[in-house]
Amino acid sequence: MTADTPQPLFPFSAVVGQDDLRLSLILTAISPRIGGVVVRGEKGTAKTTTVRAFASLLGDAPLVNLPVGATEDRVVGSLDMETVLTTGRAEYRPGLLAQADGGVLYVDEVNLLADHLVDALLDAAATGRVTVERDGISHSSPASFVLVGTMNPEEGELRPQLLDRFGLAVDVAASTRPETRVEIIRRRLAFEDAPHAMVAEWEGDDLRIAERIDRARRLVREVVLPDAVLNHIAWLCSRIEVDGMRADLVISRTAVAHAAWEGRRRVLDADIDVAARLALPHRRRRQPFEAPDMEEREVRETLEEARRFFEDNETGGPASESADEETGAEVLVDSEKPSDEQAMQGASQARPQSTGKAGTAGSGEPFRSAGVSAGPYRA
Repeated sequence: MTADTPQPLFPFSAVVGQDDLRLSLILTAISPRIGGVVVRGEKGTAKTTTVRAFASLLGDAPLVNLPVGATEDRVVGSLDMETVLTTGRAEYRPGLLAQADGGVLYVDEVNLLADHLVDALLDAAATGRVTVERDGISHSSPASFVLVGTMNPEEGELRPQLLDRFGLAVDVAASTRPETRVEIIRRRLAFEDAPHAMVAEWEGDDLRIAERIDRARRLVREVVLPDAVLNHIAWLCSRIEVDGMRADLVISRTAVAHAAWEGRRRVLDADIDVAARLALPHRRRRQPFEAPDMEEREVRETLEEARRFFEDNETGGPASESADEETGAEVLVDSEKPSDEQAMQGASQARPQSTGKAGTAGSGEPFRSAGVSAGPYRA
């Protein structure tokens, strides 16, 4: 192998024991508007290996590394103002965000990146474009990419405001199972001894994943997100007490992407389960010094609660329907749990501008139907 020959990358399919990380990367590739993945874990847990292996599945798509010490001009790009003054035309110099268009933008130690740069890359990941403004002149370029940030929590956490803006979060750790650790060692040593042979051995598996991602990308805009699923998502997010509406949107987009990954044109409850597991743990409102993770059991129990609530309502069970006297908005009240006084109080507070949390559902709280007819989801 000559000096110009690129070193083979560890096969994505050969990564052991990081199922949630691999799935998160795949779903974000299917629907980049999910908003990226932040991967938290101690050193030596194959974070970088998995991300680089994943990028190789996307064909000629670029893998752009964003260094922690990068300047703002290097990240977002710049406008040559001297050219503007002499020729009247703005000469745009693309930054790393524009260079990552159609590929993967990888930020190692994202928790050490300056906050204003994290904001810039998260804005680009959410909108699919990057805009540079200088002295009243602006330029916008496409910047649709899979955003992946990795970090070691021992070196400091991201501020909650920035952590919330990442669509999905995955915690990775070394397995405690001896048989899993043995398999990791076996595959790593095999790759070091004969990397080309290892790549060839797993090439078929990687190709099948790449083709499946491509099919899911074409299918995702045809996936239907039914009202019943939206109801379950809204109930879950309100009961978990996440701030704002970002969690609802991310879960919806992730569930749609997962349905497309599974080859379906309709979102099912199983898709919500997967989406909630990846989108909620880093968003739950928590007390100071409380660990930023969430029991999966809590999510499952809350989703099951939502399903029972809406099933009971459909069959005339404990969920009763009423209307706001002032707005006429339809309200579902869980009459099995709250007192009459609580239910009346909940209904009276169901005003669109009253609390900023329309669409919540809980004990004695109103739940307003989303009013969105079932139809194809638009990414």
